Amino acid sequence: MSIKIERIGSSLVKEISYVLMTEIKDPDIKFVTITDCKVTNDLSYAKVYYTVLDDSKKDVIASSLKNAAGFIRKELFDRVDIRHMPELEFVYDESIEYGNKIEKIIEEIHEDEIDK
Repeated sequence: MSIKIERIGSSLVKEISYVLMTEIKDPDIKFVTITDCKVTNDLSYAKVYYTVLDDSKKDVIASSLKNAAGFIRKELFDRVDIRHMPELEFVYDESIEYGNKIEKIIEEIHEDEIDK
């Protein structure tokens, strides 16, 4: 991936986070954390990875983000200096849950070694 694409991705993460915090009126979306953004080489699509504070609202937030994607994209036109704004696709980031699961397994292994 080129440096330009990575720079655009990091800029999108920063600006989408700012838009979610300040411009969106939905109270559920305010507790969304944008973790990463993968932009295609032709700048046509961007996968925006997010996590939520309350896992029970995961489905509600997913549909809210999908509905707000057009508004967020429109706001990004004014904030990010690129000719073509990519289509935004919001994807729940499961890497944090996966990391917690691995950490829990490692702790269980260490507890078993201490008990022996």
